[in-house]
Amino acid sequence: MEFIQDITAVIDATAYKDLHILMKILQPYRHEKTGSIYKVGGTYEELEQLSDRLSDCCSPAAQQRICLQDEHASTCTKSVEVSADVMAYIEQKCTKELRKILGNRFDIETQPNLRAAHYNPSSTVQVILRPCNVPLYPVHADLVRQRFITFYQRTASDLQVTLVTVSPPYHKKLQRIFPYVLFKPSHNKCEVTVIGPFVHIAKLKDFLLQNTLSSSKIPVNKSPADAPSSTTLSSSPKHSKDNEDESCPICMEPILTTEKKTLQCKHSFCRKCLKKAFEYKPLCPTCGQLYGILKGTQPDGGRMNVTRDTSSLPGYEEYGTIIIQYYIPSGIQKGEHRNPGQPYEGVSRTAYLPDSPEGRRILKLLKQAFDQKLIFTVGQSTTSGRNNVVTWNDIHHKTSKHGGPTCYGYPDPDYLSRVRDELKVKGIE
Repeated sequence: MEFIQDITAVIDATAYKDLHILMKILQPYRHEKTGSIYKVGGTYEELEQLSDRLSDCCSPAAQQRICLQDEHASTCTKSVEVSADVMAYIEQKCTKELRKILGNRFDIETQPNLRAAHYNPSSTVQVILRPCNVPLYPVHADLVRQRFITFYQRTASDLQVTLVTVSPPYHKKLQRIFPYVLFKPSHNKCEVTVIGPFVHIAKLKDFLLQNTLSSSKIPVNKSPADAPSSTTLSSSPKHSKDNEDESCPICMEPILTTEKKTLQCKHSFCRKCLKKAFEYKPLCPTCGQLYGILKGTQPDGGRMNVTRDTSSLPGYEEYGTIIIQYYIPSGIQKGEHRNPGQPYEGVSRTAYLPDSPEGRRILKLLKQAFDQKLIFTVGQSTTSGRNNVVTWNDIHHKTSKHGGPTCYGYPDPDYLSRVRDELKVKGIE
């Protein structure tokens, strides 16, 4: 996918009868004059406003001379290739933002239809911005297209796509509890693909875990606030006073006095329920406070090698590059994996960080996460759709130097802070 870096409007002054009005319009903008030609630079929003103002004082023929002067500039109908999963999320969960981008000048179309790409995790679709029956000039089309690309980048960089095991009758009920998560059926009727921001996917996973420990059924009368959050590591809200009717948040049954276990965060549980929960993850099931060291399901025998390169990453031109090479060999799944006893396919991955002070701090945290077996797990690949393979495990990495967030590359000014937050969720800071 190409990205327009700079935009320049080229204006021929001979097309305007009143040069005084033209100069008055151009005065607030950065511009250069060569003969009768004005080159005006600015942001997309600024030049869209300029285009609207110029259209009021020149003929339609002159308006056509306003064009984008950039080697990457696109035509008004050029499509954008995007992930089908991310686009499905945007269309269903970001309708207001999408309509704000399109305005009343454009409609959006995907080819093939998103339903046709329904079951293929690695599928992509072409997004086409079609002009409505309103006056339209090339600058308008490119402005809207770039706005869409920018919005898509920001949305995709914060989304996680994964599979969870949930019986079909509970899909709609979970959707009500977790409105920021998109649920998509998969080939396996007992599995569903979930797409959503990392924070909300983490809450969903913990919610399903706690209810699996307590019952084979998912209680649907719990509000989102009741869902255990693995992302809240700060102080917990005040706990209600002890009383004989106090219920265990895990099994939902009254807590017997002799079986009561209260954590430092003041949340109480049945001793047996808490023991089972801590076998999975040493976090308070209610507020997410960490007790101990979190260990993941990353297979044994892996390596994490670090080298450095003098070349820079986009957005970090003053620094070199940290190159992380991961290797996890193939093997046999153990009890903590989805299919114990079955073989799994190993993986080699390369990731990049800027060799800046913050990049070096993130590298140290990633090394700790790798030692705690939190970087990888065994499951189904969200890119190829293959099962029983080593996959990333909720900690985002930049596997490309270029291309921006949609290509898992740079520039991405918020990436280091996001990955720090993801590591903090797992008790690494």
